[in-house]
Amino acid sequence: MSGVIDERVTVDLDGDFVVFLIGMRINKLWKVHKWLPVFLAMPRMLRELSKAGPESGFLGYTMGIPVIVQYWRSFEALESYARDPENEHWPAWVDFNRKMNRNRGDVGIWHETYLIREGQFEAIYSGMPAFGLGKIGSLRPATGSRNDARDRLRGVSDDVVPSGARHEGIAKR
Repeated sequence: MSGVIDERVTVDLDGDFVVFLIGMRINKLWKVHKWLPVFLAMPRMLRELSKAGPESGFLGYTMGIPVIVQYWRSFEALESYARDPENEHWPAWVDFNRKMNRNRGDVGIWHETYLIREGQFEAIYSGMPAFGLGKIGSLRPATGSRNDARDRLRGVSDDVVPSGARHEGIAKR
């Protein structure tokens, strides 16, 4: 498989960032006219965002079904994109709400937004191509001070990652 990194790696990413999860749920499969426009809108938005580049604040995404994970430099950048009537999102959002006011039970949409402070995250990839944060940050070997999750959470106090949460087979420090 092309692009697979044949070692354990982690990711470095400087500065604060935002993780934005977004998805849809088809509640009534037979009502294709309700959910298909929602399904088709997201790829257009992702193409638009990818073309805009990092200066827009959009750092990248990982496509999944039913969840798409987006990475942003700031909440302000995410909100600016979402509310700009010149971008793909705003007209799609207005249209969705207009159509769904009569019956919201046919298709559902959701999102969750997480504000991540610098150093307040960790990631590990093993036998994977660049993925998730690894596509937008810098991949580094997961050795030495990057070997386990606690060490990768540099600068995070022990009360955030309690020692009891560690795997029983790993010696406590």
